[in-house]
Amino acid sequence: MAEDVLAPLAGKVLSVAVSVGDTVEEDDEVLVLEAMKMETVVYAPLDGEVTALAVKVGDQVEEDDTLATING
Repeated sequence: MAEDVLAPLAGKVLSVAVSVGDTVEEDDEVLVLEAMKMETVVYAPLDGEVTALAVKVGDQVEEDDTLATING
């Protein structure tokens, strides 16, 4: 079952910790967003394989934008 990783808030992508094809476990770091000088780590919602990355470092995202897809 594929699940999208959604942005919890609007901000800028500071770092991406995974690549397409990587295997992640629930609560592994996927990426870090910055909003108002605060960093927010976005975690994997389930165990699985990263099948898509919709963002790269420097991208601006809005709340609920898809950041990545994980197939569990």
